Amino acid sequence: MTQQNSSRTAAIIGAGQTGATAALGLLDAGFQVTIYSDRDQQSLRDDVPATGTALGFGEAQAAEAALGQETYADRAANHTGLSVRIAGPENAELIGFDGDFDGFVGLAVDTRLKADERLTAFRERGGRFVVEQVTPQKLDEIAAANDLTLVATGRGGLSDLFEVDTDRTVYSEPQRKVLTVTLTGLGTGPEVFAHRSEAGGAHSLFSIFAEQGEAWWGPYLHKDAGLSWVFLGWARPGSDWDKRFSAADSAASAHQIVKELYRDYIDWDLPEVLSTRVIEEDPHSWLKGAVRPVVRKGVGTTENGHLVAALGDTAVAYDPIAGQGAQSGLVQAQRLVAAAAAHEGEFDRAWIEARYEDFLNFRSDAASHVTRLFLSDPELGDIANRFFPAAAVNKKFASALVSLLHRPQPFLGIETVEAADAYIEQVTGVKADEVLAEFAPAGRFERSKYSAAAQV
Repeated sequence: MTQQNSSRTAAIIGAGQTGATAALGLLDAGFQVTIYSDRDQQSLRDDVPATGTALGFGEAQAAEAALGQETYADRAANHTGLSVRIAGPENAELIGFDGDFDGFVGLAVDTRLKADERLTAFRERGGRFVVEQVTPQKLDEIAAANDLTLVATGRGGLSDLFEVDTDRTVYSEPQRKVLTVTLTGLGTGPEVFAHRSEAGGAHSLFSIFAEQGEAWWGPYLHKDAGLSWVFLGWARPGSDWDKRFSAADSAASAHQIVKELYRDYIDWDLPEVLSTRVIEEDPHSWLKGAVRPVVRKGVGTTENGHLVAALGDTAVAYDPIAGQGAQSGLVQAQRLVAAAAAHEGEFDRAWIEARYEDFLNFRSDAASHVTRLFLSDPELGDIANRFFPAAAVNKKFASALVSLLHRPQPFLGIETVEAADAYIEQVTGVKADEVLAEFAPAGRFERSKYSAAAQV
């Protein structure tokens, strides 16, 4: 079926990565599709920051491929593993491990690039793109005129149409303050971050500080600069990192804050960090803020009773620490498109709710649970105290732990130490206590000897 001869109509509110992905998918499935955005296409590409690092792994890439859309695996640097360092109270260097991704790679692609290229394809294939601020009143008109309306932005009060799911929403406020900046000047060869692993620049890096927060570095495909690296930091509210992050007001100041942060706290990675440079052609290459993790109901009702469906961050907002937001949005979009293409009846409340429950059960509930683990949620502290030391002494378990970022489902039922120990034994073939008996604190992490360092 082609877009021109279809009688079914769909509207997407929001033209970010998830909205553009769903819109192009529905168009290719034979719907007449309209995207509504408060910015024109060029502005979406060049006048706003990326909405996060958007690190995606195998399941998210499979969702894109199932829609016939590019995964960027041949254009972006492939992350083949994750190197982790954990510092305890008073920054004591405790746990270090390097987990290889088994059977998949990670890709960090500028969401502005993805959205722009998918919007271009959408418009070339006959999709309708409308630049207009969608208010709740306008949304009522749009929903009345279309068979299916998906809301992929919460701006202008649109998120308020979707009730918070209090059973699935754990936190009443953001758990971290976030700072991100994309930089150039660093390659991805084995000499980069060689002290972290033999893979060097093919592995992304994660550092956890019990009293401060977390820091991540990884190769990135920037819309203008191409190969680059992106820093993403999470500060515990009230910490020294929180004060530092709050002072950022430009890409240059964010870069300086990151360099000083690594000098004062994460000096094992400092030489590579000092070699990075600001992307001058993109003043929006940085972002700071905070995200409250929230799960909403999947169906909203406009003022005149028309149904709309939540998509992406409008449906579930994750803290970005475990990379689940962009991935879940892509998975949700693909599953919605596939279900809509096969459905011959009305897109009524029962259909929308069933599709949303399917998504929550397939991925989102597990993704939220894994995010809590990497946020060092106190309720999962005893589990973390088994998992991370086990990863430090067992390569199989290190790979399984970092692979939860790709496929979080195995962690969903793990709520107790007993369940955690059973999972360690399942992965390693060895009793958890025997695995953990081999652990000893790192004492001191190996420092980088990278030679291209500049001065702070």
